[in-house]
Amino acid sequence: KNVSKSYRLGLTRTSLPSLISGWAKKLIASNPSSIPRNRDIWALKDVSFDLESGQSLALIGPNGAGKTTVLKLLANITQQTAGQIETHGRLSALIELGAGFHPELTGRENIYLNGTILGIKKKELDQKFDEIVDFSGLEKFIDTPIKRYSSGMNVRLGFSVAACIEPEILLVDEVLAVGDSIFRQKCIDRIHELISKGTSIIFVSHNLWLVQSVCSQAIYLNDGQIEAFGDTAK
Repeated sequence: KNVSKSYRLGLTRTSLPSLISGWAKKLIASNPSSIPRNRDIWALKDVSFDLESGQSLALIGPNGAGKTTVLKLLANITQQTAGQIETHGRLSALIELGAGFHPELTGRENIYLNGTILGIKKKELDQKFDEIVDFSGLEKFIDTPIKRYSSGMNVRLGFSVAACIEPEILLVDEVLAVGDSIFRQKCIDRIHELISKGTSIIFVSHNLWLVQSVCSQAIYLNDGQIEAFGDTAK
């Protein structure tokens, strides 16, 4: 409800030492006015929407429109500057390629690591392990460190963990564009299955065919604001 998010350009870290360092550089500069000042950029401006159980929503729009920022806020990766966010139910997110994976660990080890990050107990992961591996199609490579995986293999493993634990809310970013067409269709079928069981889906993609295949509703974001909200085909 009325969510806005701002980032400060030129500020890469917000730790006390880095802030003091920046202040000191300005202080000793021969011409302080020549140093560019940090500027705020609004990634989202007064965004509001509701999503009910079992509904599927696409976020579309140009690069930099704020789509991924919405997902990161919902996943609690970052915090909003203003407004209120409420999520109800177990949430699983596939936002950044390889997020939640450790490159030195094997596929098997990363399933347990990623599942733990998502709040899944080891007993449940034990029960779901074979299903996750089977869905990913990575049986031959499951004991190989994922630093040797291709980007497509990373997507296979990440989506398999996110989808096979049957979340109540599933967030999916553009990562499916990396996978091959056969696995992409497998993911679409799995998403439809989850929706039929009551999972809420928020899906970000530039592929409008994928969007229409997965989502009944869509939001068109531009420059951090909602410009249209309604039926996906329209």
